[in-house]
Amino acid sequence: MSEFPIKLVDGQLWEIPASARAGMRVPARLFADRELLAAIEQDRSLEQLANVATLPGIVEAALAMPDIHQGYGFPVGGVAATEPPEGVVSPGGVGYDINCGVRLLALPIGVEDLGDRRKPLVHELSRQVPVGTGGKGSRQGIRGANLDRVLELGPRALLEDLGIGSEEDLDLTESGGCLEGAVPGSVSARAKERGNDQIGTLGSGNHFLELQRVDRVYDEAAANAYRLREGQVTILIHSGSRGLGHQVCTDFVKRMDSQLAHYRIELPDRQLSCAPVSSPDGQAYLAAMSAAANFAWANRAAIASRARGAVQAVLGARVARGTRQVYDVAHNVAKLERHRPGGDSEERELCVHRKGATRAFPPGHPELPEVYRAVGQPVFIPGSMGTASFVLAGRERSLEVSFGTTCHGAGRRLSRTAVRKQVEGGALRQRLEQQGIAVRALSSRGLAEEAPEAYKDVERVVEVVQAAGLAAKVVRLRPIGVIKG
Repeated sequence: MSEFPIKLVDGQLWEIPASARAGMRVPARLFADRELLAAIEQDRSLEQLANVATLPGIVEAALAMPDIHQGYGFPVGGVAATEPPEGVVSPGGVGYDINCGVRLLALPIGVEDLGDRRKPLVHELSRQVPVGTGGKGSRQGIRGANLDRVLELGPRALLEDLGIGSEEDLDLTESGGCLEGAVPGSVSARAKERGNDQIGTLGSGNHFLELQRVDRVYDEAAANAYRLREGQVTILIHSGSRGLGHQVCTDFVKRMDSQLAHYRIELPDRQLSCAPVSSPDGQAYLAAMSAAANFAWANRAAIASRARGAVQAVLGARVARGTRQVYDVAHNVAKLERHRPGGDSEERELCVHRKGATRAFPPGHPELPEVYRAVGQPVFIPGSMGTASFVLAGRERSLEVSFGTTCHGAGRRLSRTAVRKQVEGGALRQRLEQQGIAVRALSSRGLAEEAPEAYKDVERVVEVVQAAGLAAKVVRLRPIGVIKG
């Protein structure tokens, strides 16, 4: 049970008042229902959220989505907006896997057309997409990529230099797949070394590639805009910036921690180490973080290219040509955006940290691709291997109460160690196969760590964000094949 006083303010919105602990500059707010709140109170995530509320320059409230769980510094599922120049940027508010995110591909066929080619397709996907902690399995990442160009331009560098992807793919990617202000020189030599052969690799942990089917449509208009239909086959890719992003975070946590006294910043937790956005340290971090984010978008673009290659090998060139990108969204990033906190009449530039939280801009927002502007931004909410995932659409209230943000997944309920005590990998593989889900995983241990039991109920999480007006359900996806690192 949380030691902090928390009260229900409005529907699904709970609040810890700023008076709850010394140093809080703003309240801490959480979107959840009572059952999710009871699960959330079992770890330190609410304490971490209250700590976030002490950051210099934080605006309106420290926020958390219903998939919140304990993380490094910030809870995963946390959102914080700070106002430059005094407002800070914190690497812990982005996380070690900078721009971990999700890309959805839609095949031009239904599950009935796939037939007995489901398992061969899963096998070919696992053969073509490298997995594993080291980043490459038995194969290298994309060769021939100029790393500095990737850090500066993101997937556009792969398109221009290697012919990977398309202009449509770039248009259907958050921020066009490129954060401005990325400076390759801000990324350390060690970070570049770690990322040099990892473009186009899935990684391990909670990263995955899923073959899915659309099993329910909730919003016909949005589904039509996203060109998704019931029974359609999709591929969901979940990966990030790999070792490069991890090293960028490591480098700047150390750098900012050493400078806290210089900036006269006192924190309840050194994992929140930060620097003013306008400072040399803050600017250097944003430049390096943006480069790592661009790397992650390029990584998912390269994985998507390999997935299309697998589709061509098993289903033919026509199906591969018709396999289109629905969208690509980040859920570990800090971005300079313009918002009206507290209903202000004028927009202000804020540094919005989203850690395990997804941008969810509503219909009409100028940053959305023209093709989706009438229905809102696509948002992808993965479940776990044996449960559903969801495609949502951003809604107007997200701008009013959460800086245009919604959840990013189901959210962990059990640690990896705890779930291994309950689940044996071989038995889990057999259970999933019996449910009609073909499984390819590097190890039974890694499979067990990502068991459905480890996660909260994704359907309940999605119901909360829909009831709160942050995003609305468009379609539900069910797994028919899973590839884990």
